[in-house]
Parts: sequence; C-alpha cells; structure tokens
Amino acid sequence: MEKCNLCPRGCLVNRQAGERGYCGMTQDIMIARAALHFWEEPCISGSNGSGAVFFTGCPLRCVFCQNRKIAIGRVGMPVSVHKLVEIFFELKDNGANNINLVTPTHYVPQICDALKYAKKNGLDLPVVYNTGSYERVDTLRMLEGLVDIYLPDCKYKSSELSERYSNAPDYFEVADAAIEEMIRQVGGASFGENGMMKKGVIVRHMVLPGCTRDSKAVLKYLHDKYGDNIYLSIMNQYTPVGELQGYPELKRKITQREYDKVVDYAIDIGIENAFIQEGDTAKESFIPDFSDEL
Repeated sequence: MEKCNLCPRGCLVNRQAGERGYCGMTQDIMIARAALHFWEEPCISGSNGSGAVFFTGCPLRCVFCQNRKIAIGRVGMPVSVHKLVEIFFELKDNGANNINLVTPTHYVPQICDALKYAKKNGLDLPVVYNTGSYERVDTLRMLEGLVDIYLPDCKYKSSELSERYSNAPDYFEVADAAIEEMIRQVGGASFGENGMMKKGVIVRHMVLPGCTRDSKAVLKYLHDKYGDNIYLSIMNQYTPVGELQGYPELKRKITQREYDKVVDYAIDIGIENAFIQEGDTAKESFIPDFSDEL
C-alpha cells in the first residue's frame, strides 16, 4: 500500500504512512458494523441472516449513498487481521449463512490474509464479496479461490449519470470488466438444499428516480451478455438521505410506476433469474444503524 492502486482511482498514496486517497482510509482496517444482516437477497440472508462485515470508506462514494455514514469514513473501529478472523468465526458461531464482505475493495490485501488464515483453521462458510463494482481486475484476481459468491452492483450504463452521481465517467466500462472477471472465477450458480446460494454471481441494480431508461439499458446489456449465467436483483429501495444539495431530482423515492416499468421490461426481454422487491422496501429501516457493532 505504499502506492495504492487497488481501485480504478489509482491515487498512488502511501497508505502505510497514513496517507488517505479517494476512499478516505489508511492501511488500518476500519469496520463500522459486523452482525447478522437480514436484508440481502433471500438466498443470501435466509432465515439465519448473512454474516455482514461493513468496511468503512469507499472508492466510489455516490452522492446518494444509503450507507453514507461509513462511505465517507465517519464511523468505524480499527481492527487487526487477527481480529477480523475472530469476527468471521463469531459470525459463524451466531449461525450466519455466509461471511458477507461489504464495500471491501480498499482492504483486499488484508482481507485475503484473513480469509486464508480463517479457511486453514476451519472456516467453511461461503464468502460473499459485496461491492459497488468499481474494481480493478488485478485486485479481484487476488481473491480467486477465496470468494464463493460475488454480489456486485451495476449502477449505471450512462457515463453522464455515473459522472454526475459517482464522479466516475468510466464506471460502466470498469464494472463490466469487473463482473466478467467475477463470473470467470466462480462460474454459474449453485445452491444448497436449504436454498442458500453456495456459489455464483448476483448483479444488483437499484432503480433511481427518473432513470428508468438507463435501468432498462443496464438490464438489457447484462441479459444479452450473460443470460441465465447470472442472477439479477432489481431493487426499488432507493431512499433519499442527507441534504443532496445540487441534486433535486434525487430528493424523492421512485414511484411504483417507475419500478413496474423496469420489472415489466425485464420480463419482456426474457429475464427469468431475477429477484424483485415488493411492498414498502424504500424506507430507512433497510439501512443498518452503524454504531460500531463488532
């Protein structure tokens, strides 16, 4: 981490010396929450919950981020690699279906060390890599053989939207290459007898207000390229958080009509392996209380 280039930002700062790049983090592992999480897709959370570890900081930092408290680095506690391993086993002891690494990109080397040690010492749960997909392929390759399930976003196809909301005009090209690498690593989906995913890729897309055209473009691209080799998760849970100054179009939830248009389009183009959300999922109860719960 002397010249950090783990993510596409390529800051090249010396995180070992305490410098902070775009993600806002030094080399010290910071965790905002580690607990059973029940709000992932059904085959990830199940009835026992997913063993979610929320890492502080983010290489993307979208203006509408619903985990903003941790994305901008204001919440979190430092942990060692050894403590991270202990957390994995504590989550397993609490009945977690898997170990769910949330926004982990900027800590991949330390996570790899922790996973290798944990697996050698009996950790046998599937490992989920839960990411916004602003990933370098070379960084993802460090995880080969350590991650069982990839849970990436595909937020936008439009470079105008990705530049406006995530300061990343290259987002789609980067995410496309990242998802392709994830699929190469883990292949098609497989499930246990209890319905929990053991291996595979679920690509998430959250519909944003006024962006149904881009949502359709994302779904069409993914379906044309991957067909039933991946699962899709079409999300309606966008919740306005913070002041969103300068982004008046984001100060509302999506309408039922907007969401239905996207879901109907997915059906029309032949998408079958997909999760959808029903009811009032767009509420703050779906955003964890980040209170350094370790």
